[in-house]
Order: sequence, then structure tokens, then C-alpha cells
Amino acid sequence: MAKTAERIVVAKGKKVVTFDMKQPPDDDTLAAHLLGPTGNLRAPTIRRGRTLLIGFNEEAYADHLT
Repeated sequence: MAKTAERIVVAKGKKVVTFDMKQPPDDDTLAAHLLGPTGNLRAPTIRRGRTLLIGFNEEAYADHLT
């Protein structure tokens, strides 16, 4: 799913990291941001068009979902 997205926005608390998948990070870096402590994809996960939103940050959601 991550490889087909153009942009991935990852929220961990108040910190938001955006990955441009035209120049993707290495797999270990991407996995460290996308996976939670149990090894599952972090929640919530939303795909909107070619953007993947991982985790929750109210400002990031407002920017990408409105």
C-alpha cells in the first residue's frame, strides 16, 4: 500500500513526518514510521487518493481531508 502512494503523512503525537514517495526512504526507515510496537500498521490509517495518512494529527487531517 505504501509503495503505491505518492505521499505518506505519518503522525506520532504532535510530530508529523511527510514522505515524498517519488524519492522513497529505505524500507527500514519507512517501516519504523508506519508500524506500531506490535508490528502492525499504526492506526488510524486512511488512504485519500494517492496520499496515505498514518496515525492521528488534527492539523494534518484538516490539511488533507478538507
